[in-house]
Amino acid sequence: MQTVLSNFQIVTPDEILPGTVVLAGAEIDAVDAGSSQLAGAIDGDGDYLIPGLIDVHTDNLERHFAPRPAVAWPSAIGAVLAHDRDIFGAGITTVYDAISFGDYENGGERRAMIEKSIESLDVARAHELLRADHFLHFRCEVSDRGALEIFERHAGHPRLGVVSLMDHTPGQGQWSDLAIYRAFRRKKNGRVWTDAEFDAYIDQRRADREIYAAPQRETIRRLASERQIPIASHDDTTLGDVDRARDEGVTISEFPTTLAAAEQARTYDMKIVMGGPNVVLGRSHSGNVGAGELASRGLLDALTSDYVPTSLLEAVFVLSAGGMALPQAVATVTATPAAMLGLSDRGRIAPGLRADLLRVRVVAGVPVIRAAWRGGQRLA
Repeated sequence: MQTVLSNFQIVTPDEILPGTVVLAGAEIDAVDAGSSQLAGAIDGDGDYLIPGLIDVHTDNLERHFAPRPAVAWPSAIGAVLAHDRDIFGAGITTVYDAISFGDYENGGERRAMIEKSIESLDVARAHELLRADHFLHFRCEVSDRGALEIFERHAGHPRLGVVSLMDHTPGQGQWSDLAIYRAFRRKKNGRVWTDAEFDAYIDQRRADREIYAAPQRETIRRLASERQIPIASHDDTTLGDVDRARDEGVTISEFPTTLAAAEQARTYDMKIVMGGPNVVLGRSHSGNVGAGELASRGLLDALTSDYVPTSLLEAVFVLSAGGMALPQAVATVTATPAAMLGLSDRGRIAPGLRADLLRVRVVAGVPVIRAAWRGGQRLA
């Protein structure tokens, strides 16, 4: 079946081309300048036509499994489908669902959620219930005693596309500022820590780090490398953090927290990934380096939605308004993440590639999705 999309501003990695895109089945058949005179062509009315977004890290799935503290949603499939609607509604046609590996202090609740998340995604995919193309991103909390056991159980999953090595022990990395960490945890737990409770918690987390972080990090890194799964570091702060990541074979620096770490990652040709919310807000919510600053210095390769799916597309236009050429900004959420994770069949508007496409119009400064195709099918 042929679909003709005419009178669009087609955004390629290099330029904006006024023209027509012809879809044949699930693929792009042709990209031509000018308007089409074919009967039945869809008139784009000058809207942008961009590739479907590729999100390499979203925490949105967990929000549906645990919508409130101490609330576990009883329908796992329902949680997955609600997450998928959020994702596709935000223009994300390919997503890496970030699942945090570690049992933390939840007494087994998180472990149960991890199992249900992976199992329910598999069931929904098998029954063709998902609009977006879902892969897995295993975020391994190396300082947590349960991380390695959980990773070993799922390391052979066929949809595993990226592994990140992270350590959220308070007092370093993302949480270098303990005052910010304490405020974050107070809000997240719904209660105020006493000084004694907070100090005891910090001591326990640091003790766990001394025992578990180094050996679990090495084993997880080795298992991922043996399976040729791309490895990301997480929240690199110091030059030493980046040096270690380089020595471990890490190719992606995800959310570096300082300008120095990002600059060091660039010297090693690591791809630098930052969060869309950081761009939209104009700052990091945890007091770290801003994504906009990195972009202005040429130190931003790709964006991820992190904890707000709609931030991914909006961040593209924030970057463009800030001086980045729109094709380059669009590439941070399409062509670059596709190349970074070996997805050679998508991420650009070109003949022979997947027909994952978005029709976008900017209204009052905000990008609005007017139609979305995945594999040549219009699903929104």
